[in-house]
Amino acid sequence: MPSSLSRRGFLAGAGGIALATLVPSQAHAAQKAKTTLSIRGADLSFLPQLEEAGVRYRDLAGRVRPAEQILAHEGANYMRLRVWIDPPAGYSDKARALALAKRAKKAGMKILLDPHYCDFWADPGKQPIPASWPTDLAGLTAKIKNYTRSLVRDFAAQGTPVDLIQIGNEVTNGILWPVGQLYLPDGTQQWEAFTDLLKAGTEGALEGCGGHRLKTMLHIDKGGRMGDTQWFFDNIAKYDVPYDIIGQSYYPMWHGSMAELQANLVDSAGRYGKPILLAEVSYPWTFEDGDGRGNIVGPDAYLPDVDRFPATPQGQAAFYEALRGVLAQVPGGKGLGFMAWEPEWIPGVGWQPGAEASNDNLTQFDFTGRALPSIRSYRRP
Repeated sequence: MPSSLSRRGFLAGAGGIALATLVPSQAHAAQKAKTTLSIRGADLSFLPQLEEAGVRYRDLAGRVRPAEQILAHEGANYMRLRVWIDPPAGYSDKARALALAKRAKKAGMKILLDPHYCDFWADPGKQPIPASWPTDLAGLTAKIKNYTRSLVRDFAAQGTPVDLIQIGNEVTNGILWPVGQLYLPDGTQQWEAFTDLLKAGTEGALEGCGGHRLKTMLHIDKGGRMGDTQWFFDNIAKYDVPYDIIGQSYYPMWHGSMAELQANLVDSAGRYGKPILLAEVSYPWTFEDGDGRGNIVGPDAYLPDVDRFPATPQGQAAFYEALRGVLAQVPGGKGLGFMAWEPEWIPGVGWQPGAEASNDNLTQFDFTGRALPSIRSYRRP
């Protein structure tokens, strides 16, 4: 999002006062209102597979509609698209993501692209190099740049340009292991190799966007963990890695209470001067298991604010409302917004072929596909 006010003829109200002529306090308030909660969306990468499995979605009134249109009707304005290099058949490769991008555009949503730089899942515990990629730093630096440039160009070429791209997925511990792995078993830290790869990916993205305005994001998984966030982004600053947005995953069962999240967001906004997006968020609406095959979050999970947000549809809705409140209070309008992670992933598709839908109680649709009250959190501020 822009960090300064446009000095063009944007008029405030019927009085015709140019925004640029407002007193500083008014101008600051106007800019904050423009950026706060300006991103409200969801990662819907599993959606095509779920539809192929026969899943149908219904809105709050019970009408059958595509999931992205249900969310867009409630105010969602972004779709996050995961891209793997060579996943199992049917999973989120480039062709799948390109097709889903067309649906996002039709629904009036912008695109956040999430290249994992991996054949399949990449997260803080694993970031393997794609099987077809080089395995040396020089080769990987060239490859990640060229791949990202080509990927961004392909989205633009079909009329669905990328608006925001993250350079890797939850890169807290590095990317493209072991070459870009931050923490080796012997204690070595590879910040230089890791940040060289980040810089190359960023360069490729910006070269591929053509004339479209593209923002870049660095995404880690430390929503309520201030010390870990500072360690990561202090080093990012030390190595002069360019980026526009701080991305955080926030799953309270792993990343702290709502108060800890708020403290970290406020600290990051002041410490780094960057806007912050909660790039992945979810919360249980039940502890039941939709496919009976096991869930990641069950009755024994630690939910730090469970008294405020019980695992019920109403409790989930309250969680998202509180999240909006936290983002609205980040100084300077730097609480950009949130992206729910796979809110449509109800039973029907496993995290890998033949596996369970391990997050089916963290969705924003019930096990039958009926929308839950929490989808109202996508409304405009």
